[in-house]
Amino acid sequence: MLWVKSFHIVFVASWFAGLFYLPRIFVNLALVAPDSIAERERLLLMAAKLYRFTVLLAWPALAFGIWLLVVYWSVPGFGRGPGNGWLHAKLGIVALALGYQHVCGVLLKQLRQGGRQRSHVWYRWFNEVPIVLLLAAVVLVVVKPF
Repeated sequence: MLWVKSFHIVFVASWFAGLFYLPRIFVNLALVAPDSIAERERLLLMAAKLYRFTVLLAWPALAFGIWLLVVYWSVPGFGRGPGNGWLHAKLGIVALALGYQHVCGVLLKQLRQGGRQRSHVWYRWFNEVPIVLLLAAVVLVVVKPF
């Protein structure tokens, strides 16, 4: 199971690296001058490729996580009863991370279509969300506070 845990950690770290950087590209897109068509297209291409790569990395991260959950669920008391609330909270954070990734896809689609664009400040704040999610997930798994 240590191999499965190792691969889970590697793919989660890789997935989140993409979630950290994709909104940063959105910040740069918001700062592009309206007449810089080539720069805008280059950034949109980078964002689209990174988004696809991030989606691909999420699948093995989830698969290895589900594998761990299924194996450990058979351990008496794991995930059930007092002291296991951390697991349910962590699964909620995974759902939030998937939702965040989906929102990134929606924002990318809006940017590609030239539609509604937010300010670079908004994208900077939006860029902080995956940091909070990863921090919360790591603390829950390591500390198991409840």
